[in-house]
Amino acid sequence: MALPIFHPVDDPGPDFAGLLRRAGRPVLPNPTSELNVPHATTVVALRFAEGVVMAGDRRATEGYSIAHRAMDKVFPADRWSAVAIAGAAGPAIEMVRLFQVQLEHYEKVEGLSLSLEGKANQLAQMVREHLPMAFQGLAVVPLFAGFDVRRGVGRIFTYDVTGGHYEEADFQATGSGGRDARNTIKLGFKEGLTRAEAIELAIEALFEAADEDAGTGGPDLVRGIYPLVAAVDAEGFAPVGEEEVADRFLSLIERRRAQRGRDRGRGEPQ
Repeated sequence: MALPIFHPVDDPGPDFAGLLRRAGRPVLPNPTSELNVPHATTVVALRFAEGVVMAGDRRATEGYSIAHRAMDKVFPADRWSAVAIAGAAGPAIEMVRLFQVQLEHYEKVEGLSLSLEGKANQLAQMVREHLPMAFQGLAVVPLFAGFDVRRGVGRIFTYDVTGGHYEEADFQATGSGGRDARNTIKLGFKEGLTRAEAIELAIEALFEAADEDAGTGGPDLVRGIYPLVAAVDAEGFAPVGEEEVADRFLSLIERRRAQRGRDRGRGEPQ
C-alpha cells in the first residue's frame, strides 16, 4: 500500500493518531451497542528512591465469570515508561499498542523522545477520544508511570474516563480492587523505599486486593500464575522475573500463615 501524501497545511507531523485519521483509518474501534467483554481489574504503581514500580494482577472477568486467568496488564510504553490497564480489556490493549506506536513514531519524526509530561498528555488524548465507548460501558482507565530523565525521579500519572490526568505524589492503584490496594500501600509506604521494598509492597497490595475483591486474581499456585511486576529507573524498563515474584508471594503467604498460628495460640478471634 502506498504511503499517503499530505499538503504541508494538512501534514499531521509526529501525531500518529492524526495520521490515521487523515488517512481515513479508525484510530480505535467504535461499537454501536453495549457488549459483554472481558474487563481487566487491579493495577498499582508506587515510587521508590530510584524510580517507579508498577504491578497488575492477571485476572480478567466477564460479568461474574473469569474470562482469562493470565492476562498481561503491565506494558512498556517506551524505554523510560510503563502503562498499566484497567477496564474493558480489548480496547485497553488496543490503546496501549497505539500509544506505543505513537511514542515511537514521534521519536522517529522529531529525532528526540517526548518528555514524560508529553507522554502523559498523549495518553490522556487517547483516553478522551475513547469517551464514546466509555458511555457504552467499555471504559478504559490506565495508569502511566516512568522515569523522568530530566528530573532524575520516578513519576506517576492517573486518569479518569474523560481523559483528565493527574500526577500522583507517591502511589496510585485503579481497578475494582484499587481501594484495597491503595489502603495497603498507604500503610506501608515511606519516602526513599528501595527497589526491593517497593516490589514487596506492590505484591502485598495485590494480595490484599485479591483477598477482598472477587475481580482481582491472587497468585495461582496450582497453575503457576503470578501478577506481573516491572520497575522503571535510570536503566529503563525492566520486568521483575517470574521466579522472584513467585518467591516473594510464597514468602508472604508463609508469613501470613505463621501470624495466623501465633494469633490462634494467643486465642485471638480470626
